Amino acid sequence: MQERPSIQQLENFIIYGKVRNFATAAHRANITQSAFSFQMKKLEEMLNIQLITRSNRGSDLTREGEFFLQKIIPIIDELDEAIDELQKFAGKAVYINIGALMSMGDILMNRHISYFKQHNDNNICFNVYNLEAKSMLKKLDSGQIDIASTFLLPQMHVDGCEKKLFCKDEFVYYAPCLDFTQDKITDDIIQRYPLVTHSPDYFMTNALEDYFVKLKIHPHIDARLSTPYAIIHYCKHNKVATLISKRLLQELGITNDYYELLEPLNFSSYLLYKHENPKIKSMEIFVDYILDLYQQNR
Repeated sequence: MQERPSIQQLENFIIYGKVRNFATAAHRANITQSAFSFQMKKLEEMLNIQLITRSNRGSDLTREGEFFLQKIIPIIDELDEAIDELQKFAGKAVYINIGALMSMGDILMNRHISYFKQHNDNNICFNVYNLEAKSMLKKLDSGQIDIASTFLLPQMHVDGCEKKLFCKDEFVYYAPCLDFTQDKITDDIIQRYPLVTHSPDYFMTNALEDYFVKLKIHPHIDARLSTPYAIIHYCKHNKVATLISKRLLQELGITNDYYELLEPLNFSSYLLYKHENPKIKSMEIFVDYILDLYQQNR
């Protein structure tokens, strides 16, 4: 009987086919580059066909490699889906890994999951990770997370992802230690008082800077902090302000000390996921629940 490739060999070949680089593929497979290269060589020897061309300029799939890749992707996807459905049939939990954008705040996703578990009698469980956008998109691409909950910012490249808009987030001017009489905050006020914002390498920082450019202002940044909770805490103890999601403040029980912006600042909130994910049926149950929840609250 002809020896067949292992599932791990096929999965790693698919990883290579997606990135076309041994170092990157080995990193995603969580093995050394030499071990990954050895696996691919063994796969080619087993099949007696060259799948990957190698040269000093790099590597790529051969014509036969491209053909084989297209054949095995749906097979591995169907196998993963069968295992997922078997676990559900046997009453075992299916874990969905969700990345929540750091600047959005994971407390919102935690509430959604809590409501979902209360109203759905199924064996879907969740792991939630509070992530910065760059890290979150990288983990979504590699399959380390299944769903990303995020603002869709201009700097973000999400080609190949399903994108489900679930709400529009209004940003407000939060300043609990400052007193204002007007209902709406002008660009002059934003310029006048120090701000607290996100860490320099966050995509949200770039989005806010674009907003300041639009207003033609250069506000003083008093501090750059890593989470919205740290920003809120800092504002509560200092005469500073921040631009932050009204929805997040309300979820934290904060119903005053914030003001509307004269020049609106809104971001669209999306759920992102890959349709080829083997957990897709369980994921779409949760995604549809979130979409219905926000549709009912409009």
